Amino acid sequence: MSERETRTADEPDILAELQAEVARDLAEERPPAGGPAYQVIPALVVLVLGAGAAYLAHGYGLGSLRRPGPGLWPFAVSVLIMVLAVVLLVVGRTLEDAEKFTRSSLLVLVGGATFVGLGLLLPTLGFEIPAILLGIVWLRFLGGETWRSTIVISVATTAAFYVLFLYGLKIPLPHLIAF
Repeated sequence: MSERETRTADEPDILAELQAEVARDLAEERPPAGGPAYQVIPALVVLVLGAGAAYLAHGYGLGSLRRPGPGLWPFAVSVLIMVLAVVLLVVGRTLEDAEKFTRSSLLVLVGGATFVGLGLLLPTLGFEIPAILLGIVWLRFLGGETWRSTIVISVATTAAFYVLFLYGLKIPLPHLIAF
């Protein structure tokens, strides 16, 4: 017999109590539920963004599978994003797990805007400085990490992407550091 089976009816089940307490805490912290519009409207926005990205990627040239052009993978990812947006449009009206937008929802917009800022600064400042700044903004200001972990992770992540793109994938990025 297991320990659980030998327990008497008078003994409390601590695991069940902890699970119930965690479930209550999560329910209290969860933003209010949204309706179908909270599924459909973001799906439409993502569909439009995916179509725009596919259009831009096509302009870079797709090439072929044997000799891919610079726009092939961005185009493929854009098409995948559009397919997922269409799936969400079809299924989203029946889902009930959407949350209403709150002030914390703005963090997603800020994160996206800083990513666009990275893209705009790349040609001017190179890869390293904007990537480290992006890591700092995301980790410290959006994620609430300590300064120590923010600096270490931002520098390490930038270095890893630097090595991956420039040496592993042989993708020329504008950069300040030349070896």
